[in-house]
Amino acid sequence: MKIVLASALLLISSWAAAQDNFGPQGPAVKMAPAPLVTAVQGKPATVPLSFRVASGYHINSNKPKSEFLIPTVLKVDATTDIVIGRTTYPDGQDMSFAFAPDEKLNVYTGDFKVDVLVRPLRSVTAGKYIVRGTLKYQACDNSACYPPKQLPISFDVKIAKAPRVAGRNPAQSPHAHQ
Repeated sequence: MKIVLASALLLISSWAAAQDNFGPQGPAVKMAPAPLVTAVQGKPATVPLSFRVASGYHINSNKPKSEFLIPTVLKVDATTDIVIGRTTYPDGQDMSFAFAPDEKLNVYTGDFKVDVLVRPLRSVTAGKYIVRGTLKYQACDNSACYPPKQLPISFDVKIAKAPRVAGRNPAQSPHAHQ
């Protein structure tokens, strides 16, 4: 019984070690701290998110040239009363690699930026909010592609009160009284 258990543990530890050696050690993509963006109630603001692909790797762009390639996609979870608008991705670079020298792939390497439009509703309470999401990507090196990963992301948005609009008093009649 002890021999079977020892063999099973050895097999499991060998499998775990092999899994650790498959693909990039750690994340192939990291996110830089996002700047604190202030958005006024009811007005849109753009949050720039900066990412870095580790040296020696590339990831497919948001619009890869083949339907069989996994695109890089940022999913942002909306918070209460803050609408997440359009996400703007950079253009990728067309590059060829040793595993497909005659084919150009549209990829991100090094640093790239993704912009997220946020629009707080007029009803949102002024204050600081954390917005969370994930960046889904597939990292490849010059010889292989690895299983897709999801990088958790978060950024803060400061909501400021909208200025009061000067105008007539809604409790008063707009008609002149004589």
